[in-house]
Amino acid sequence: MTAALEASLARIGRLDPELCAFTDVWPDEARARARTASRLPLGGLPFAVKGRAGIRSYAARRLIAAGGVPVGATSVPGPGTHWQTWGQGAHGRTVNPWRPDRTPGGSSAGSAVAVAADMVEMATGSDGAGSVRIPASWCGVFGLKTTGGLLPSPDSTGLASPGVLAASAARAETYLRHVLGGYAPRPVRLPVPAAYSPDLGFASVDPDVAEVVRAAVDRLAAAEVIRLVRDPVTLLDPAETWMAVRRKSPTTASGALRAANDRTLDAFFARAPLLLSPVTPNRPHGHEGPGDVYSTALTWAFNLSGHPAASVPAGFTPDGCPAGLQLVTDRGTDAELLAVACAVERALPPRPHRFS
Repeated sequence: MTAALEASLARIGRLDPELCAFTDVWPDEARARARTASRLPLGGLPFAVKGRAGIRSYAARRLIAAGGVPVGATSVPGPGTHWQTWGQGAHGRTVNPWRPDRTPGGSSAGSAVAVAADMVEMATGSDGAGSVRIPASWCGVFGLKTTGGLLPSPDSTGLASPGVLAASAARAETYLRHVLGGYAPRPVRLPVPAAYSPDLGFASVDPDVAEVVRAAVDRLAAAEVIRLVRDPVTLLDPAETWMAVRRKSPTTASGALRAANDRTLDAFFARAPLLLSPVTPNRPHGHEGPGDVYSTALTWAFNLSGHPAASVPAGFTPDGCPAGLQLVTDRGTDAELLAVACAVERALPPRPHRFS
């Protein structure tokens, strides 16, 4: 993997001044680790960590123990830029590799950009409201949020779960295999019964985003990867409930809404194993922010419920912005979710590469 490490460092050196995905790069430490990592299962695979504190995360420690080599820390939102600039790298504002005038999403902004630009094949992330799935969707890469509580998380609210941004679902499985103790692959039988919800019953979705994602769903049905079932999933808008949980000030109303959505999802997954939706209701917005639109509208319900969820590249809107297809399965079925995601990726067009 020495050649892979040098290629990774070279691409970071060439592309990061433009994309600003990294806050820190550690070439000397990476080369020192690589000399001993070659004898371990990951064999020196380069990866990136989310934020400066990411090197101390449970996932990073597990990957290093398995022979992964961290090459640097990726950007996260800067101070006072919660809804505007989703990443602040060493060279400036993190930009979307497909549309530099647009945000890459967040908060795992730099991790998504680093993978999209092939600086690394894998980067750690965390997802408290969509912070893995949204940048994965907007940068055209794969993103996984694990089941709530499956892996250690420093978030005392229980909303945030560790996750990974990866070049493919297969590469994401590499992450889970080495981070989750006792992980075992789960084969999937096709076609998988699946329901598609364009809005989860409450969201207002950009027609161009809806069209891209629906076309991907139709392609999966035609390829017999999924078998669409008529089972509409109508959730209550979780926005206020998510915010109450994040503030650690839940109310009777927020608890009732959360319980109602849990009952709806539990009943659905008792009937079918897969729920599909767009990842976001909007396309990547400009660096000034999304206005009144919550990019998290279709993702944070599953942080509240704890279900594993993934973003798979679905295609591009007419103005050149990536859009993602969200895959959700029952709690604890992360291995099954990855197996489905691998089958989905094989049926959809290959992930395009932005830079040569």
